[in-house]
Order: sequence, then structure tokens, then C-alpha cells
Amino acid sequence: MGFIVLTSFGFFPAQTASCFGHVARYAPSTSLHFGLENKSEILSKRINPPKIFFLINQNNMKPTLFLLAAGMGSRYGGLKQLDCLGPNGETIMDYSIYDAIQAGFGKIVWVIRKDFEEQFRTQILSKYEGKIQCELCFQSIDTLPEGFSVPEGRQKPWGTNHAVLMGKDCIREPFCVINCDDFYNRDAFMVMGRFLSNLPAGATNQYAMVGFRCSNTLSENGTVSRGICSTDAEGNLTTCVERTKIARLEDGRVAFRADNKDDGEWVEIDENVPVSMNMWGFTPDYFQHSEVYFKEFLSDAANISNLKSEFFIPLMINKLITEGTATCKVLDTTSKWFGVTYAEDRPDTIKRIAGLVADGVYPSPLF
Repeated sequence: MGFIVLTSFGFFPAQTASCFGHVARYAPSTSLHFGLENKSEILSKRINPPKIFFLINQNNMKPTLFLLAAGMGSRYGGLKQLDCLGPNGETIMDYSIYDAIQAGFGKIVWVIRKDFEEQFRTQILSKYEGKIQCELCFQSIDTLPEGFSVPEGRQKPWGTNHAVLMGKDCIREPFCVINCDDFYNRDAFMVMGRFLSNLPAGATNQYAMVGFRCSNTLSENGTVSRGICSTDAEGNLTTCVERTKIARLEDGRVAFRADNKDDGEWVEIDENVPVSMNMWGFTPDYFQHSEVYFKEFLSDAANISNLKSEFFIPLMINKLITEGTATCKVLDTTSKWFGVTYAEDRPDTIKRIAGLVADGVYPSPLF
């Protein structure tokens, strides 16, 4: 990726600008341009002229943040994506979007259910007017490829990768997929934003995920769903297996229920094993792969007869990796997750956000 630097002498390649005694350390938030005095990510060794005014990404490729907000919120007992948890009514997704903007993302896309579009536009979209480009797309259980229909009795949506497919008509640049009710923290967005912004123009089949330590992603109020990951020597994902019932047991061990069943035996895992929190980085070719594989998924009689079967993102990723079609870099972070998987998680989430505001990590109000 090529960057040029605007100084008091004119435009220069970043390498040339360093000859003037200026060293610019930039995060992906420089993917268009900004003033030196407004971004702490750019440091100058001295402030005398010639001054660096802007860094400009010649590829002009700002990634998109794609938020999955179509979940039913069944365990939490409500529309948790719209729950006001910040001191001025901010939602968790507001903090994610704020962090994404700091990390250089240029557009926000949400996938939601059509039935709460009006509430979503009023409570969420209105606060971003004039700040960043925003778009909506919709997930519906009956949005299926030609020739397929919803099995009788099915009420559950088709899963996270079906939700991702809903964005294929409005996302044409590298993009990051996240949940709306998970607090990822700014470092995770910086890491992912850097990966996506540094992809060569037209790159395909080069994906990434942010890998959290399993023990840093648990809830004290019940089991959680996580994609348990393994990597090769180069840090590329080799497998990601969705486990829907992970918890810390009374004896301190971290374990999951075998076969994802309520009565399955507990299987112990390393508490530091990297897990997916559904923070994935993709290029637009991922939509085409998903369309093809979704038809295979629906053609499997076992998936149709199981009214709770889901087309998970890890299912698609595993297939692409196993076939050798794509790679997926696991981006390391030691950050601790928090969110509202259960209603009982809410008080602690409010407390943690208030602490971050008090420490100056976030302004108040946020926007």
C-alpha cells in the first residue's frame, strides 16, 4: 500500500518525507487524510518546519464495518442492540462505531430485521448523520436462493453467514463483520482496520479474524457461544469449530458441552485458546463463496430437517480453508470482552463503560 505525505514543501512518498527528520507512525485511520495535530497515531520527532500536514493513502480504500443486528435477543429478553448502556444513552454498537471511525473505517452497514427498521432509524441512524456513510440491509428467514423454501415449522433465522449474505448488494470494499452486542474495544478495530487497509487493491481470498483468549470472553451468568480456533506456524486459521455452550466450571476449568447439547458431557479446553467473537475481515469475493455454499447447505436433508440448523460464518471459513481456497489470519489480542449475552450481564456492562468514560477513553456524550 502506497502512502504520500503532504509537507510544507509539497507531496512526497512516505520514505522521502522521513529524510526531513520526520517519522510518521500511522494507523489505518490515515486511509484518507487528516491533520497531524488531530491524530495521536501520527508522531513527529520535531515540530519545526518542514511540517507534515497530511498522510494520504494512494489506494483510497477505506474498509466498511458490517454490523449483525438481526438477532432475536432471546436470551437477553429484548432488543439488546438498542439497549442504552452508556451515561448518555449510548448503545454498545455506538462505542464500536466510534472505535471503527477512529480506526479509519469509512462506511457502516447494518443487517437488521425489517420489523424494527423504524425504531432503528430513529434511535440509531439519526445520531450518525453527517459523521459517516450509513446503509441498512435486511435479513429474513424467507430470503433464500431460487428453488428453495422455508421448511414448515421453522422460525429461527438461518444464522450469521446468512446475515452476512444480506450485505452483498451494498458492500464492494474490504469489510469487517461484528456483532452489535459485543464490546470489542478499540485495539481490536485498529488491528483489523490495519489488516484490511493494507490489502492490495483487488485482493481476494485473504481474510482475517481477531482472536480473543477464551477465558477473556466468558459470562458469569451462563454459557456462551464461541468459535474455538487453531492456527498454523504462520498464524493462519486452520480450524474454527462453533461451540454454543462454553463456561467456566465451579472447579475453575473452562469447558464446553459435547455436541453443543444441554446434557452433553463437559469437555475441558485451554482457557487461553483463541476464540472467534465474530469479528471477521473479508473482501467482497466472500459473498460469492457464501452464495454457492449456502445452496449446498440447504440441499443437505439433515440441515432442512433440523429446524434449528444454522449457516454459521465458521462453517463457511472452515470449508474455504480446508479446500485451500482462502487463508484467514488470526489477529492476536489480549483484550477482555464484555457484553449483554444475558440480562444479568447488564449492570456490569454499564459499570465497565462508565469506567472507560471516567478514564478518558471515550468522550461523553459519545457523538
